[in-house]
Amino acid sequence: MIIPSTLQKAIDELSKLPSIGRKSAQRLALHILKSELLEVQNLSKSILELKENTQICKNCFNISENEICDICKSEKRDKSIICVVEEISDVIAIEKTNEFNGLYHVLGGVLSPLSGKDADSLNLKELIARVKLENSTEVILALNPDTEGETTSLYIGRLLKTFNVKVSRLARGLPIGGDLEFADDATIGRAMLSRIQL
Repeated sequence: MIIPSTLQKAIDELSKLPSIGRKSAQRLALHILKSELLEVQNLSKSILELKENTQICKNCFNISENEICDICKSEKRDKSIICVVEEISDVIAIEKTNEFNGLYHVLGGVLSPLSGKDADSLNLKELIARVKLENSTEVILALNPDTEGETTSLYIGRLLKTFNVKVSRLARGLPIGGDLEFADDATIGRAMLSRIQL
């Protein structure tokens, strides 16, 4: 079957999105094609507005509609604690829990020589400057528990040793509702090491 060029172009563009393969892109394109014109216009408008009206916060590198994001500007946040994350999506995930009331610092990735990510390509200098300037009392390293995340955490921990700041990491262990017998050895080991007193 010959696909119309306009549909093919839409599939090609949608398949460039992360985690969207060719089949998913085709399903999305066909869904858009079947949708009411107003719905498609609203979708297009929201994508353009997202790109035109958002920027990166100059303090923490989170997404913002202003030069400084709402989290950094908030008087209700504890400005002495900085939670370091890899990406903006991590800020969103932590904020959904309503368990953290400090500030964030988005690194923009982790140390990964194979991917060309070295210390200079991350927002590390800015983190050090913030710790100095804001008189931080604690830096929480909330990086993914993979090899690159662990390496980056250790690197940041060494960088911050010269400052009078507590450096902590997220506890690791078993997920709520998980079965012990199905957990891997590393997860059980981390859960044992991160145990808490009742």
